[in-house]
Amino acid sequence: MELLVEAAGWGGALLILSAYLLLSMEKVTGQSRLYQGMNVVGAAGFVVNGGWHGAIPSASLNVIWMLIGAAALVRIVRRRRTEGVSG
Repeated sequence: MELLVEAAGWGGALLILSAYLLLSMEKVTGQSRLYQGMNVVGAAGFVVNGGWHGAIPSASLNVIWMLIGAAALVRIVRRRRTEGVSG
């Protein structure tokens, strides 16, 4: 179990850092489903890892990070569906 928790944490870190790298290199935008999805899944990995290790501030921060990303994803998907219907 410990190995899975550590893999979740390192995987989360890799996803969030990769998302930031892609954004910084202008390969994605903040309105990209890929960017927001990477942040949501990455934050989930940090939540698992932080919760397991009792790092409540870190886990809490990442729950909020995950919710922000999920809300952004919902907005992006709704906007694209609306544009697809009207366009």
